[in-house]
Amino acid sequence: MFDLEKFISKKVIKRKSSFFIKDIQDHRIVLKERINGKAVLVIGGAGTIGSSFIKAVLQFNPSKLYVVDSNENGLTELTRDLRSDFKIQVPKEYKTYPIDFGHNVFSKILEKEGPFHIVANFAAHKHVRSEKDHYSVEAMLDNNVFKAKLLLDKLVKNPPERFFCVSTDKAANPVNVMGATKKLMEEVIMSYSDQLPITTARFANVAFSNGSLLFGYLERLLKRQPLSCPSDVKRYFVSPEESGQICMLACILGVKGDIFFPKFKETRLTSFKEITDEFILENGYAIDVCDTENEAKSKASELRKGGQSYPVYYFKSETSGEKLFEEFFTKTDFVDENSFNSLGVIKNANKVKLIEIEHMIQDLKDLLDRENYDKNDIVKIMQQYIPNFDHIETGKSLDQKM
Repeated sequence: MFDLEKFISKKVIKRKSSFFIKDIQDHRIVLKERINGKAVLVIGGAGTIGSSFIKAVLQFNPSKLYVVDSNENGLTELTRDLRSDFKIQVPKEYKTYPIDFGHNVFSKILEKEGPFHIVANFAAHKHVRSEKDHYSVEAMLDNNVFKAKLLLDKLVKNPPERFFCVSTDKAANPVNVMGATKKLMEEVIMSYSDQLPITTARFANVAFSNGSLLFGYLERLLKRQPLSCPSDVKRYFVSPEESGQICMLACILGVKGDIFFPKFKETRLTSFKEITDEFILENGYAIDVCDTENEAKSKASELRKGGQSYPVYYFKSETSGEKLFEEFFTKTDFVDENSFNSLGVIKNANKVKLIEIEHMIQDLKDLLDRENYDKNDIVKIMQQYIPNFDHIETGKSLDQKM
């Protein structure tokens, strides 16, 4: 049986223990003081990062845990996972709600079931492939930017002790709309940093996270379908466990306005092609590199007959917004690399005045209310507020790929 956790450790992150374990050990007393007995609300908690954050926090015994996510099936699996893990103690007061955090029912929960000492938001459009046209971009803005502000407006009325909102490495010098919306999200939350104890984190790809390219390999394997990936893209990777740990450390230990990131100076970038080859070999197949998607699909039929070669199609990246390298901060950022063993912290995050944020959101909404506009019109407005947003537009989407 394929051992996913072992494969991630040996072949993807190439670490026997968590990259962040020393910081957790060094700050264990503070983490316990700030989490033990506290009420925790996690938004978007059914996803890979949100659920990993929950597991990290539960090691320090909060008294109450509420999880909100629009993915009802994901919440069901989260509960089964938590209650089936002998290492985890689920609080007596534990509830999950399959609700969009922009819904008025969520507002009622926030008002009537609080106060919550720790609030963490993981609800987001997180995939570059979500960028297709003006409809998809509008939905991304709504989830990543507009609803984030609505959440903050609600939290200001009864501020938590800690508030965390997840970001992405793609917010540093963004080249795709997803990264740009996350950069705008950072600007939005930072505009509230004088009213709320806000922190965020940018980090690497989460290996085999829900919906990711690597996660798709598990489905393709079960269905005996070919694999396909870009041959020229390299990334830093963290395990699902590590993704939750960095968010917990940023949330609980950060000072308002901090942007955390992993210090991967001595960690090499790993190509998707390298991981793909290892995945095929780990599952007992020989690698059969195909020249086209059709050839790979045709050869996949042999897998159902007991074939021992797994077809894979490698291609050069050519889709909109695809960045061939990874970065966590820009040249203008003041970075503290001394406070933590495994984490760097951006200390001079731009704190735009709230009135400017409201103008930005209104400009975007005015455009979206027009009868005729396209993706490029939205990008132009976003570039007014993110001068270093150098959008890569090729006219091709990952939805056009196998």
